[in-house]
Amino acid sequence: MTEKSYLQKIEEHKGIILKVVNLYADDLEDRKDLYQEIVYQSWSAYARFQGNSKFSTWLYRISLNVALTHLNKRKKRSEISKTNTEEAHFVPPELSERADFLYRAIKQLAEIDRSIIMLHLDGFDNTENQRDNRPV
Repeated sequence: MTEKSYLQKIEEHKGIILKVVNLYADDLEDRKDLYQEIVYQSWSAYARFQGNSKFSTWLYRISLNVALTHLNKRKKRSEISKTNTEEAHFVPPELSERADFLYRAIKQLAEIDRSIIMLHLDGFDNTENQRDNRPV
């Protein structure tokens, strides 16, 4: 598995990472850091990707695990400070008003519930995760 094939797959599935980043990081710097961490961790694990599941399912798993770890570290370091809603909520300009409303609603859920809803909305079911015999 080459760097070129990895980068091509990441580019094809960049939307997965962006969804996770937007749901689990509040400010721009955290989103940038989380995006980089997901790409780094997925690259580190890419050599072990065996193809037992779709690449997108595998990337979701990596992304969610990294996001949850990132969130837990952040909570442990300090209390999350409240910022104004414009700064705290970033939605890419290409999203519609309805998508923006959905992102805001999903962000109010507990971390695990966010991941379940996001996977469901993207059409992933639990059968792929059961194939791997690992939780998301």
